[in-house]
Amino acid sequence: MTVYSNPELFVNSYTHPLNSEQAEKLRALLGERGFTFAPKPHTIFFAQKEKLSVAVYEKGPKILVQGRGVEDFVKFVLEPDIFGEARLGYEEVHSPEMFEPHFGVDESGKGDFFGPLVIAGVFVDRNTARQMLDLGVQDSKRIGSDARIHALAKEIRRIAREGTEVVAIGPARYNELYKKFGNLNSLLGWGHARVIENLLARKPDCPRSLSDKFADVRVIENALLRHGRKIRIEQRPRAETDIAVAAASILAREAFIDWLERKGKELGVRLGRGVSGEIKSTAATIVEKHGPQMLSQLGKVHFRTAHEVAPDAFPAPPPKRAWVR
Repeated sequence: MTVYSNPELFVNSYTHPLNSEQAEKLRALLGERGFTFAPKPHTIFFAQKEKLSVAVYEKGPKILVQGRGVEDFVKFVLEPDIFGEARLGYEEVHSPEMFEPHFGVDESGKGDFFGPLVIAGVFVDRNTARQMLDLGVQDSKRIGSDARIHALAKEIRRIAREGTEVVAIGPARYNELYKKFGNLNSLLGWGHARVIENLLARKPDCPRSLSDKFADVRVIENALLRHGRKIRIEQRPRAETDIAVAAASILAREAFIDWLERKGKELGVRLGRGVSGEIKSTAATIVEKHGPQMLSQLGKVHFRTAHEVAPDAFPAPPPKRAWVR
């Protein structure tokens, strides 16, 4: 494991699915090793010892290990005694395709009322994939600290150099494109295609691109220009387990949170993430102070939130329809 001088960059969390039998075996093992158990919402159990915490969540179920000593706990306790195999540090054996040259593409902001839709891409090969793994790069949804997002994003850019691309579609442009395409999947496909095309201009020999599954792969393929139609487009569930996709998710998240912070300061209001009662309240305040059209500059107005706070300006969204292949 590579050690970095910046404490934000240590590998300090680990997550992995496990079954009920493994969860109970782990509970007993932690008890034997002197861990202290405490209640925590949505967990089967939560245990701590010194500065290391182990949570087994009901959803999955899955384990989340955080704090000091994560790597030793995984390598010397979790893998041999619970999983029965070594995986940490052996990614090249278990996932060799992750170390082959490819683009990882991911997005941020598609489920958030405020802010842009950001699509990012990162090129990796054997050398850069290993560096990013040692750095502790993981899916941005598993990173709770904005400071860590920024620290990791800086290192990703240093490692990948010209192999990174970020396309941020601000709300005003997003709302125009949404009207044009008529649905989010087509807009996402267009955004993914632009990122892939831009990366190919600098990495023309890259053979494939990987992203999470959000629609028929032809949505992206049809949006690619001639230069990009030579590349193989792959989509799969949980693509964020791939290091290139995880790195892209971090770059996309950084650009998204930076936009929210910058625009919030300009308006003197906190632009929160997601869709909630608090977000609706903020949107209503903006409409009251600046008029409904300001929402078109700050939010995705096809969301029901826009109609609810300014029904005369924004129509109610149609009922959702399942994607039909």
